[in-house]
Amino acid sequence: MTETYEVIVIGGGTAGLSAALVLGRARRRTLVVDAGEPRNAPAAHMQGYLSRDGMPPADFLAIGREEIARYGVELVRDTAVDVTEGEDFAVELASGRTVRARRLVVTTGLKDELPTVPGVAERFGRDVLHCPYCHGWEVRDQAFGVLATSPNSVHQALIVTQWSKDVTFFLHEVAEDDLTDDDLRRLAAAGVDVVPGEVAGLVVEDDRLTGVRLADGTTHAREVLFVAPRAVPQTGLLQRLGAELNETPFGAYPVVDATGRTTVPGVWAAGNAMGFAEQVVNAASGGYRAGATVNGELLMTDLDAAVRV
Repeated sequence: MTETYEVIVIGGGTAGLSAALVLGRARRRTLVVDAGEPRNAPAAHMQGYLSRDGMPPADFLAIGREEIARYGVELVRDTAVDVTEGEDFAVELASGRTVRARRLVVTTGLKDELPTVPGVAERFGRDVLHCPYCHGWEVRDQAFGVLATSPNSVHQALIVTQWSKDVTFFLHEVAEDDLTDDDLRRLAAAGVDVVPGEVAGLVVEDDRLTGVRLADGTTHAREVLFVAPRAVPQTGLLQRLGAELNETPFGAYPVVDATGRTTVPGVWAAGNAMGFAEQVVNAASGGYRAGATVNGELLMTDLDAAVRV
């Protein structure tokens, strides 16, 4: 059975729920397809969202789902596995169901591929972190480590010194020769200790990170480890539709305008589906803009069609 909506939002995170809220309030028949895999699931709390600072991400999304339901927006826990374009868009779901819509908002986000150091994945979101703006205040003044996976990791090591002056930069996969003179001068000026050698694992005691162990057996006492996951944009559906992508150091993301409109007519992207650095507050804003623009375009399209009759 094929069901038809005015708009399908693919992705039920912050961006998707924000777009759906606007569309529901605009009286658009809207469906949200939610795979239930939010990027910030490992985090106990989200920070930096005015009036929601410190709120558990799961609670935030639960409230969002309640809000969209008030306006008749449907939400299905499923995964969009394929999409085709004809007179409208046909979205095939993993359950075997096919749904159609005149417009799509893609908010499928990205996945973080963590460094393969033993213990990192298990402690990610606790005392292994990636974003000081998300978690820096909560771990302020503790002993930080920063795991280098590319020369760009220098930037992370410098940034986190705003939250602690006890920072050790573990070169891990980066050779000392890969650091520029400017890198070394800035690290020294910031008081960052630079430690060469591969990191072999973490030292954990009583379910708390207490150190970083190198391959040569030496350990360095640390309470927090910052890492830089590899961002993997979930753009498969956009690619199937032929959306133009822009290659960045953090992956390939769709080319969009200020409202999130992609190069495929009728398709918008929002949240981490359109960029690596979109925090929760940015995703909510992007979803709102996309939803409002979609509603306006549908309205004008229908009015123009009526004029031509």
